[in-house]
Amino acid sequence: MKPDGRRRFAIIGFGAITEEVVRTLDEPRELSALAGVLVRRSHLDAAKRKAAGRFPVVATLDEILALRPDVVAECAGHGAMREFGAAILGRGVDLICSSVGVLADAAFARTLVGARLLIPSGAIAGIDGLLASRTAGLRSVTYTPVKAPAAWMGTPAEEQVRAAGQQRITFFEGTAREAALRYPKNVNVGATVALASLGLDRTQVKMVSDPEASGPLGIIDASGDFGTFRFEILAYASPHNPKTSLLTAHSIILAARENVCFEFRP
Repeated sequence: MKPDGRRRFAIIGFGAITEEVVRTLDEPRELSALAGVLVRRSHLDAAKRKAAGRFPVVATLDEILALRPDVVAECAGHGAMREFGAAILGRGVDLICSSVGVLADAAFARTLVGARLLIPSGAIAGIDGLLASRTAGLRSVTYTPVKAPAAWMGTPAEEQVRAAGQQRITFFEGTAREAALRYPKNVNVGATVALASLGLDRTQVKMVSDPEASGPLGIIDASGDFGTFRFEILAYASPHNPKTSLLTAHSIILAARENVCFEFRP
């Protein structure tokens, strides 16, 4: 841990999220907080060129853990969580999971034991309210992602969305677990909402295609003994990299350095 009390962290993957993290930390000259980045050996040379000597880039789990990070952040997709998650936690190192939807696989989730598995807020707001409401009589939670038709191409909804043409449609209604298992690349936020509230089997998800959507809109509706609340989050892509939400990368920084996140408990 650094003298100022902030944690040093490592990252798995050098894609859009990591690039935004690096850009953000580089501006105030705080890249010393980044212990290193783990990538596949086939990507090692290209990743080292991007790093330009500012931080270590390695190709094995032993090498990244030898850099002694206080926490590791997974920023490389479900496959990376499946490959490295259990091993990192089993070695006693806390792990931040950005690919939260993978935790819908109950059998896999049960292998994640040892150190703490941490969930960042990602491209969403209101997580603190959901966490507090769990002990304040929370009774129902629904997460509704609304995106333009193009955003659903390449997913199981593609045929339905094409058939709807220029009409707004709700093409999926079910539990957060069902949504994450059916749309593994599209429901990380929904899984985060569920894990912060009623769980994957009691949180509802409605998935919407809307030709008039100006961007990826996420809506959280919750109610219970405490009252009701509704959050609407239009999470724009990073101006530096359109592949990732600006909030996602910054939530990783906040979780890694300030421990602003919550712990996953299967």
